[in-house]
Amino acid sequence: MGIYMMLLDGNEHDSVGASRRVGPQRVILILANSGSISPSLVDAVEREFPWTRIEQVETLAAACAVFAYPVALILVDRALMRKAEAEATELLRIHPHALTAVIEPYDKVLVTSLTDVVRSPLIRSVLPMDLRLDVWLSIMRLLLCGGQYLPPTLILESKLRHQKAPAYADNGIAQTPTVAALTTRESQILGMVSHGLQNKLIAAECGLSEHTVKIHLHHIIRKLGVHNRTEAAAHFRNLHDSSRAMNEN
Repeated sequence: MGIYMMLLDGNEHDSVGASRRVGPQRVILILANSGSISPSLVDAVEREFPWTRIEQVETLAAACAVFAYPVALILVDRALMRKAEAEATELLRIHPHALTAVIEPYDKVLVTSLTDVVRSPLIRSVLPMDLRLDVWLSIMRLLLCGGQYLPPTLILESKLRHQKAPAYADNGIAQTPTVAALTTRESQILGMVSHGLQNKLIAAECGLSEHTVKIHLHHIIRKLGVHNRTEAAAHFRNLHDSSRAMNEN
C-alpha cells in the first residue's frame, strides 16, 4: 500500500507521485460579528487551502462547539478578543490543536499592542485585514503551518514606546506622561472625551469622520501610555486639576 503525504496545497501524493484532490480535513474558525468577513475572502481562502473549511460564528458558545473536522486556526475579531480570552481555557480544551490570531481591520493603525499579545492566554498572532490578498494568504499559510505573525507596525510601535518610556526623577519616581506630547487636534478631542462626549458627537463638532476620531484616540492612548479612553480622560482631568490647584496657590 502506498505511503501518502498531505501537503498544504490540498493534494495527496502517493509513492509514485500520483496526486488526487481531497476534501476538507481541518476547520478555520472565525469568531466575528456578522458581516466582518466578506464572502469573497472566504471563497479565496477555501480555494487557496481546499483542505480547510471555514466556520463563522458570532458567539463564544458557538465557538466552543465541536465541528465536523478538527479546528486548526481560530481568528478572533478584535471587538471579541477580551471575551474570547475569558473563555480561553474552554476554547483550548475543545480545540487543543488550534492556534489563535486576533483580526485587526488595519495594518497601520493597530489597537492590539505587543504587550496584549505577550500577556494573552489565547492570542499568539495579529492578522491585519487590509493587506494585499497574496500577502494576506501567505500569512494565513504561515498560521496554518503552526507559525506566528506580528505586523511590523506593531513591533515598531513597541520599540518606540520602549525608547520613550517615562524618565525617572532623582527620587526614583517615574514621571507621568503629559498632554504636551499631543497635537492640537488630539488635545481638543481628549478634552471632549473628558467631558463625556462620544465619538459621533466629537466627529460632528470637529467636522471629522468617526473613523478619524478613532485614529486620533488611538494615538492619544498610545502617547499617554494608558489603556483606554476612560484612563486617558481621567489623566487629562487630573492634570487640569493639578494645574488649577497650583495656580490657586
